[in-house]
Amino acid sequence: MSQDLRQTRIFVVDDESVISDTLGVILRQRGFDARSFDLPAEALRAAREQAPDLLIADVVMPVLSGIDLALQVREHYPGCKVLLFSGHPATADLLQVAREAGHEFEALAKPVHPAELVESVRTLIDA
Repeated sequence: MSQDLRQTRIFVVDDESVISDTLGVILRQRGFDARSFDLPAEALRAAREQAPDLLIADVVMPVLSGIDLALQVREHYPGCKVLLFSGHPATADLLQVAREAGHEFEALAKPVHPAELVESVRTLIDA
């Protein structure tokens, strides 16, 4: 692995705190420095203090979608990698709009299996 896991700061954002907390625990158990948020605005505030290396966010959230959150984080921290996940059928349409605007994001379907999550995270970090 090209980057030390302990130095990889990951923000996990999902409006369902049980999901963001669980994914955060899974990543911390695998050696990552992961923080969980259930409000996108909290993740944005935290990013101003300490930028994430990787943002993992649910696509469909009230007030601020995961895509909009990713765009705002990348505006300030262009090197931040993004992994989105969703179980909502509208996700494909939202991702297509982002692609047409020139933004490519990796995406996983909910429910996310822990092994698939960790593999995707490691792939993005090594990219």
